[in-house]
Amino acid sequence: MRIVLFGATGMVGSRIAAEARQRGHRVTAVSRSGRSPVPGVTAAAADASDPAATAALATGAHAVVSACAPPRDGSDPEQPFLALNRALAQGVRESGVRRLLVVGGAGSLEAAPGRQLCDQPGFPEKYRAEALAHRTVLEFYRTVDDLDWTYVSPAAEIGPGERTGRFRVDDDRLLTDAHGDSRISAEDFAVACVDELEQDTHPRARMSVAY
Repeated sequence: MRIVLFGATGMVGSRIAAEARQRGHRVTAVSRSGRSPVPGVTAAAADASDPAATAALATGAHAVVSACAPPRDGSDPEQPFLALNRALAQGVRESGVRRLLVVGGAGSLEAAPGRQLCDQPGFPEKYRAEALAHRTVLEFYRTVDDLDWTYVSPAAEIGPGERTGRFRVDDDRLLTDAHGDSRISAEDFAVACVDELEQDTHPRARMSVAY
C-alpha cells in the first residue's frame, strides 16, 4: 500500500510512519520541514492546508493519513484547524484517493452516555481549546460523504511507550481500564491506525483506541 502521511514528524505521525514502513508499506512522510521521521520513507515538504500540494502528493496513493495537530501558539485553534481539514479533504478529493484516516482527539469521546469527556467537570482547562478544535473537525468529517474517512481517537492519555500490539477498539466511547484510567502508548496507537488502513473496519466513522 502506498500511504501519504501528513504531520509525519510529530509524536504520533512518526510512529505511524515507522509502523507502516515496518509492515512493508510505501510511505511518503509529509511535513513543513520536509524531514524524514524514520529511515526508509520518502520525505516531502508541503502544507496540508494547500489542496493543490496535497493532490499532487497523493495522486496514485492508496490512502492519505493526517496526523496534523491544531495550532499551539496560544490563539484559538478551532477555525484554523477546521480550515486545514477542509483544505486537506479537498486535496484528497482532487487526487482521486478515497481513503483518508485522520488522527483525532479524545475530548469528544463519551465519558458517560450523552456526555463527552471535554464537558466533564475537572477537564483540564489547558487542553480544552484543542479538544474543542478536534470536536469541530470530527463534526465536519461526519458531513463528508464522498471520501472513505476514518477518525481515530486515542485514549485520554497518550505518550511514548512500548509497542505491545494489545489494546481495545471501540467507537465513540472513552475506554478505561479497571482502575478508571484511559491510556495508550503512541506506538500501540500507531498499530491500531495501520490496522485500520489495512482492514477498513470503520468506514465514515470514528474509532477509539485504549488499553
